Amino acid sequence: MRVAVECQSPLLQKSLELFLAKYLSAAKKCDIIIRDEACLGDERCFYIGSSAEADLQKPFSKSQLILALEQKYNALYAAEDQEALIKQEYEEEDSMDFSILQKRIEFLTQEYQENILRAVKAFYEK
Repeated sequence: MRVAVECQSPLLQKSLELFLAKYLSAAKKCDIIIRDEACLGDERCFYIGSSAEADLQKPFSKSQLILALEQKYNALYAAEDQEALIKQEYEEEDSMDFSILQKRIEFLTQEYQENILRAVKAFYEK
């Protein structure tokens, strides 16, 4: 997951940069752009604010931020990855190659692990 931060508030900008140091990327190469103003039409936009329409409402913790970003990333890109994997499975279905099955199992295991981690994080953040 690659993230760019474009906030009007210098305090929020710096805080997000510190929280997300290992995920930071240029705006042109990122998967998600974090902003503190509502943005229309850009599905990569992740809005942080006090309103009910915000993807993440203030105040928030680092773990809440990362969890919300992971959910946004999965919503945007997990469907594409799964479609590509299924398409690959059908293309190579004729051969008895178990690498496709192995990749599918790895994908499902990773998805299951992420869901469990999200549930545990959500439980302890309450």
